[in-house]
Formats: sequence, structure tokens, C-alpha cells
Amino acid sequence: MCRHPTLYGKMLPVLVATGITLLLLQPPVDGELFTALADMEELLETEAVLITNLDSYVQAQEEKLMQLRRKVHEYRREHTEAARDVSAYLSNPVNAFLLTKRLTTDWRYVENLMTYEVGKEFLENVTSFRSVLKFPSDEDLNGAAVALMRLQDTYNLDTASLARGMLNGVQYSTKLSAGDCFELGRQSYLNGDYYHTVLWMREAMDRLTSEVNRTATKEDVLEYLAFSTFKQGNIQTALSMTEELLELVPDHERAVSNKAYYEKELQKEAQQKILRGDDGSEEVPIDTTTIQKEATAHVYDTSERKLYEQLCRGEQQPPIELRSQLVCRYTTNTSPFLRIGPLKLEEAYLRPYIVIYHEVMSDREIERIKQYARPRFRRATVQNYKTGELEFANYRISKSAWLKDAEDEMIRTISRRVEDMTGLTMETAEELQVVNYGIGGHYEPHFDFARREERNAFKSLGTGNRIATVLFYMSDVTQGGATVFPSLHLALWPRKGTAAFWFNLHASGRGDYATRHAACPVLTGTKWVSNKWIHERGQEFRRPCGLQLDHSEEEF
Repeated sequence: MCRHPTLYGKMLPVLVATGITLLLLQPPVDGELFTALADMEELLETEAVLITNLDSYVQAQEEKLMQLRRKVHEYRREHTEAARDVSAYLSNPVNAFLLTKRLTTDWRYVENLMTYEVGKEFLENVTSFRSVLKFPSDEDLNGAAVALMRLQDTYNLDTASLARGMLNGVQYSTKLSAGDCFELGRQSYLNGDYYHTVLWMREAMDRLTSEVNRTATKEDVLEYLAFSTFKQGNIQTALSMTEELLELVPDHERAVSNKAYYEKELQKEAQQKILRGDDGSEEVPIDTTTIQKEATAHVYDTSERKLYEQLCRGEQQPPIELRSQLVCRYTTNTSPFLRIGPLKLEEAYLRPYIVIYHEVMSDREIERIKQYARPRFRRATVQNYKTGELEFANYRISKSAWLKDAEDEMIRTISRRVEDMTGLTMETAEELQVVNYGIGGHYEPHFDFARREERNAFKSLGTGNRIATVLFYMSDVTQGGATVFPSLHLALWPRKGTAAFWFNLHASGRGDYATRHAACPVLTGTKWVSNKWIHERGQEFRRPCGLQLDHSEEEF
């Protein structure tokens, strides 16, 4: 059976030799030492051993201190850089990953180093800190690594460039060491994502050649790389890497076992080729591409996934014939209040009708909403269409909070503004949801409305389906973070103070499947949004059904 590598994590050896010292310190049996010079000469020999032992111990301590000083310098350099602009620093996903890594795997290394007879008091302080301060967990580290993989895939980021701290050609952050690349590969391995494991282990191998102070070992990289290459279907290359590993560590138990397994599998392949040749049939090559795709952690419908990523990268847009019909204008939406101050409306799409309102949320309002939302943030959930229950999902990575109109006059004002913008009542609308996307935060293609098979969705509210969506953008995003509609080839880019609006349902009450949309991962920057989901109940006279259907029956 082919064995996989164990989890990486080697402790620094301590150079304190005590066995010989204890042996030489055994008291003589024949009497007191001071009665004979010969005995004193032996004590000098004992002292020489003790000095050598003590010198070795001091060297070990100095080595520990040197390593700790290097860590202090590294941490202080990064911390000083972060302190210049905390928001900008943390909005970079590479910096966020490195910060998480420093406080998980790197910090465990420091703790292990300090447990060797030094740092007891400091470690007690660390223990007390853990009860009052936030510390990332291994799950956080894994999540940060997965986010980087997601960004790499969505935005076609080259592994080597990403390792250099470059995002879409812009240098943002510190370069990754071989150890950092190794950790990214290891996290991918833990998730069964062998495709990214190979990418990052190869990058770790490349970086090892130029590192003076090695942050990873070649044998560790080779072990993960060989097994992940095998899982991708390339047995011959996996065997070659395993043989290279055995040259470095001849008695490597897993490598010995894996080598035998790979050789056996190659013999089976060779035998199958011979049998195919005997019956005259052509040899069918193994399609490793399929294996690699299956090994990737994220699985999507191919066509929608491709469109989704292209839109996130800004490579797609609606045809010019449609865009030429779009206009910008001032609108009052028959609201008496808006006659005094009309809204700036920009059409984004005609069918379905999607618009963007400009300058509809002030900086003061945005900060007030953030202030209310931060203490309540919880990981965002989705509704299980079978049970109607809320649950976590990997395809929605963000934190959210809900704000009631009754809590603050400013929140009530925003609800009234939404009513003026849309012409729809807010009596049956959901509370204002505030969302902040984290590292690589995203929300994959989804519908805001409940489809026919989702019978339990919104049942507890008793207000019908979600007729419309208003999405406020509460921050600019440096790179990424667009709201995209794959079937429309449309991307809406975040701009602070603007709001997007669209109807999720046709006037007949049927769901408009063209409104399927997604939130692209945030590449750099921070994305804050808030949304108001408006329901059917109470809209009968505000958006009545027409005498004719406003959609084709063929759409369903």
C-alpha cells in the first residue's frame, strides 16, 4: 500500500551532552581526592570535560538566542511595515497569510526553541495572553492557504510571481521563503488538493537552491512532491523523485515502501500495454489532465466557472450592441422626496433590468454601519434549500451581521432611501445585512430568490420570495471583488457609496434565472457591502402583474 508523508514539524536538536559528564562525576571509591596530587590531576580532567560540556551548552544557548534575534528582527520588520498602514497591510492576502503563518507554525517553532531551559517566564506570559487575545488556529492557517489557492486560480496568478509577492504585476508584499511555499503546499496536501501541492512544492524546491539559511529541507519537499505527483497520475516521475529522496535518506521508511509500490504499478502498466499490443488494438494514453482537474479542491460547472473567472479578471463584458443602449440619468422614481434631490442612475443591463445608483450612502453612514456591525460579525451562512436551516458553506467565505431599523435612526434612513430608490415597501424586507469579505473572500454563483424546489426557503418569514436585491458598496476594492452575472457577461465593480439594484423575480412571480450572480474573490484591498433583500408581500400594488407575461415560457 502506498503511504503518504506525515505532517511536517521538526524540532531543533539541543547540543547538551550529559551522559559522559555524569559518568566522570562519579566519586572515587578509594578515599578523599585532596590526599593525593594524582587524584587532583584527575579532577582537572573532570573539570576539562565540564568546561567542554558547559561550552557546548553555551554555544547551544547562543545559537538559540541568535535564532530568536533573527525572529525578532523578522517580526519587527514586518510589524513596523504593517503599523504604517494596518488596513493596507492586512488587505493584502499574502501579508494576511504570512501573519497567520507567523502566529501558528512559526510561533510554535519559537515556543519549542524556548522550552529548552530558557524563556519559562515568557512562555507563562504567552499562556496568559491566549486567554485574553485572539490567536489564529490551524483551521485559520488552512483557510488562509486555501484563499491564496482560490486567488491563484481565479486570477491566473503565476506561482513564482505570487511567491515573489507580486499580484497581477504589482509588488505588494514580502517574498515567500522556501518554508512558506512548503507550508502552502502542505496545507494543500492536507486538503487533498494535489494539484496545488505540486505547484507549491516545486516552488519551494526552486527557492531552496538560493537560500543561505535553509527554511525547509529537500527531503521533506521531495516526500510531499513525489506522493502528490503520483496522486496526479504521473507514476514514473513520482518514482524518480522517490529514488532521489532515498539517495538523501537511504533508510526513509515511507520512501522505501512507496518505491516498491510505484515500481509494481509501472509493471502493471507495462503488462497492460503488452496485452493491448497482442490483440492489435492501439495504446490509449493516460489522460492526466482529467486526474489533475479532479484533484483540484474546487469543482464547478466548466462553462460557468470559466465565465465567472473571466469576468472576475475583467476579460468579458456584454456585447457593444447592448451597451450602446445603456444610459445614465437623474431619476425621482415618482418619489416626492427625490424630486428635491434626484438620484444618479446608471443602467448596467436592460433585461433583466440592473442599475447602479451613485452617491447613495455617505462616508459617515458607512462608518456608523461598520461600527454597529463589527461586534456582531459571524461567519456568513447560506440556507439549506431542503431544510430551510442556515449553515456554513465553503462557497461563501465572509462574515456578516444583521442590523434592525429600530436600532438607529441612520439605519431607518437607509431603509427609507431604499424604498425611494426602488418604489417598493420595506415593511416586509429583511434586516440590513452587513458583510465583510476576508482573505480571498468570495461567494460563488447563486440565486438570491428561492427556486421552486426550495419549498422551505423563507417559509418562517411568511413574506414570500425575494422580489429584489439592493447591494450597497461600502468600500473601494483595489483589485478583484466584482459582482458578476455569468449568463449576462456582466461585472459590477465596487465603488464606495454606490448601490446596485435588480429584480430577482419577473412581475409574474417567476424567478429570473438570468440574475444568477457571484462575488469575485478580493485580490487586494478590503470589501465591505451591505444589502437589503426585499420580499413579495406588500408589493402587489407597487409592482403589479401585467396583462401579458414579461418573460418567455421557454425560459422555464
